[in-house]
Amino acid sequence: MTDTTPTDPHVIFRQYLDAVGLHGMAGAQAAGLQPTEWYALSIITLAGRITSGELAARTGLTTGATTRLIDRLEQGNFVRRAADSADRRRVMVEAVADTFPGVEKAVEPARRRIAEVLDRYTPAQREVLFDYFAHAAPAFRAATEEIRANTPDHRRPGRKPTKTTTLPMRSISPSP
Repeated sequence: MTDTTPTDPHVIFRQYLDAVGLHGMAGAQAAGLQPTEWYALSIITLAGRITSGELAARTGLTTGATTRLIDRLEQGNFVRRAADSADRRRVMVEAVADTFPGVEKAVEPARRRIAEVLDRYTPAQREVLFDYFAHAAPAFRAATEEIRANTPDHRRPGRKPTKTTTLPMRSISPSP
């Protein structure tokens, strides 16, 4: 049997990104969430606590759409609103748990399969991979902001675009 694995780095990288994106959509569906809710929950969980305005900026949604998204996540018992201890007038959104059974079940196949892939690499090679991830994530966030800044607003009339901001993310230690 012939190896049909592409050799063009551009094609390989696009296939990787497509697979990650499709996995996110499948994971969302398996957890009973829409893809936007899935990614918003990930943003909230990684940030620890975030304002709805910061979430709107990160997702590119309007503040109204973000409020409705938070309402849905709150109704699903994924997040809660809490007063900011530094400023009681400010409301923070936080995940109600570090893990959620439906989400954990949805991501288990990828965790297992990626662990198998990572087992092919030495600890030093894995360190390089995770260094790439650590630097690629902010590069993708910056590219997202650049795209949004240079794209005309195609929303329905009367909608106001949100300003994008880069938020610090919690550090995640690599584990095979």
